[in-house]
Amino acid sequence: MNSSIVKFEKRLLLEKYLKESLIHHKPLLDCDSDAIYAMDLDGYFLPVNPACEQLFGYEAEEFSKLSYMKVIVLEHLERAFSFFYQSVDGKLQNFDCQIIHKSGEIIDVNITNYPILIDGKIVGVYGVAKNITEIKQKRKKYIEEMQHREEIYREIVEHSPDAVVIARNEEVLFANDTAVALIGALNKYELIGRNLFDFVDPCYYDVVEKRVKDVEKGSAVDFMEQRLIRKDGNKIEVEVKSIPAIYQNEPARHIIIRDITEKKRTQELLLQSEKLSVAGQLAAGIAHEIRNPITAIKGFIRLMEAANEFKQNYLEIINSEMNRIELILSELLLLSKPQKMKFKRGNILTILEHVKALIDTQAIMNNVEIEIQSFSEIPSFICDENQLKQLFINFLKNSIEAMPNGGKITIEVGLLESNQIQLRVIDQGCGIPEEQLHRIGQPFFTTKEKGTGLGLMISLQIIDNHNGTFQIFSNQKGTTIVTNFPI
Repeated sequence: MNSSIVKFEKRLLLEKYLKESLIHHKPLLDCDSDAIYAMDLDGYFLPVNPACEQLFGYEAEEFSKLSYMKVIVLEHLERAFSFFYQSVDGKLQNFDCQIIHKSGEIIDVNITNYPILIDGKIVGVYGVAKNITEIKQKRKKYIEEMQHREEIYREIVEHSPDAVVIARNEEVLFANDTAVALIGALNKYELIGRNLFDFVDPCYYDVVEKRVKDVEKGSAVDFMEQRLIRKDGNKIEVEVKSIPAIYQNEPARHIIIRDITEKKRTQELLLQSEKLSVAGQLAAGIAHEIRNPITAIKGFIRLMEAANEFKQNYLEIINSEMNRIELILSELLLLSKPQKMKFKRGNILTILEHVKALIDTQAIMNNVEIEIQSFSEIPSFICDENQLKQLFINFLKNSIEAMPNGGKITIEVGLLESNQIQLRVIDQGCGIPEEQLHRIGQPFFTTKEKGTGLGLMISLQIIDNHNGTFQIFSNQKGTTIVTNFPI
């Protein structure tokens, strides 16, 4: 039988089926805002509900004389016909395309096609068309806004004085010019696509991995000092902060890197300057401390000369006094000599005894007694002894100067259950006003007439270098400084 006759018969069968079977659903279909229609095997429309007239702009009689060819925009026509014929083959299809309204307006629609079966034969295709123009416009506007924001974000990041890297998992996705210069690369392409850990000092792998996991879970991590490895193999000191971000519509990490080489150098200069200042202030007391044993040594030597007799007990006293002079001078030289940080195991009680030997004379001249108390066996811990000596001298000097009428300084050393060594320096001075306590440690803030405020600021830096904590409590009866150091 001729195929055109077959199609015509199926068209008549389709019209009859729609007329008889859909009459019971007419009230429901009339309320639907989506255009519902049927198509014969040649793609000609049969309107089912009034929404077809609103969406396509044609009245029912006009609409039934139209086919896909007339309403689908040319650019989408081949694709739409492909989906239509797949539906004729019995497959449900859903796709987006554009149609031309009778007025000429282009409308974005989402179309669902599925076959109509009568007596086991496909006689046509049902179509449901939903107007998605507004959704498409909103989506387009959203994409444009996102692209605009990303351009602004990229512009800000590109000109940031800090090195900025965008990473996902361990892969570098983006790096600004500052990051390229910091790592010593020739261009961004030497960084993009590389593994982030290629530039991390292996000593920091564990802590960096933990921070990466925290950020990927949605938590920001604050600045932390670590070392990076440049392209030339040199290591640099940096501060790194990481926050969750969206890059190219996917989760990523925004990493801020600050070169702190100059900051570290400045800290070392301040540290050395304060050490020299402390050494100078201690000089008068130390000169007096050295003069006393020298006088004793000279006296015993003269006694032996006068008696023309060697006495062992005199020699022991002389040797003891010489050892004391040697200890004081070595401590003073160590304090004033520029040194890089050197962490090794040390005993806090031994360090305190050395500091007490240095500052005892100044304390006695000010009628101040210094007492060291230990409440348990104190284990050694990793520290920089020279820095801790400077820290304890600063604490004791401040306490002595706060007691112009004399008094007692008690240094209590104990072991906490949290596996920390606690040091408490308690004086009987005039105290610090409560409203000024929060400013303690700020640069150039001091309660002394001729002070600079740098001493305590440097002390706090030393505590931070040892991963310690600092607290200060004060009233009119005195001040207590509490410092904890992890073992």
